[in-house]
Amino acid sequence: MLAFGLVVAVAAILVVREAGRIARDPPPALFDPDDAYDYVVEELDDLVAATLTPGDVRRILDFELEYLRQRGITGNGSHEGPLSPVVFGGPDTIAYILKRSAETGEAYLAEQVHAVVETQLAYLRAIGAVGPPDLNAGDQRESPSG
Repeated sequence: MLAFGLVVAVAAILVVREAGRIARDPPPALFDPDDAYDYVVEELDDLVAATLTPGDVRRILDFELEYLRQRGITGNGSHEGPLSPVVFGGPDTIAYILKRSAETGEAYLAEQVHAVVETQLAYLRAIGAVGPPDLNAGDQRESPSG
């Protein structure tokens, strides 16, 4: 009985220690394209969902990932050099998706693409992959020296 109590005590200590470590330094959010797709299909605004098939949603999300890969934003965590800032779901992203979809014979409205991208952004926020907008991004001035 004493041995069982000792095992439980050690396990409790390890669990508390690990929980504290995770609270201080949470693991990075992992993006799962299939999970994102499921989330977007389920959460997409009803008016937009009525105009898109699940295949359309998949295509839009795939073009968005293609755009982000070209910008050097996605990867396995090994990136050389500084990342250039990208506005997720901004006009450049929407324009790229519209252009690529037209090239492949599927034309979408900007409103449809925007709704899909915004819903995916909600997914990324939910998993902790992105934070709130940087309201001071354009206000990066050097302080005078001396």
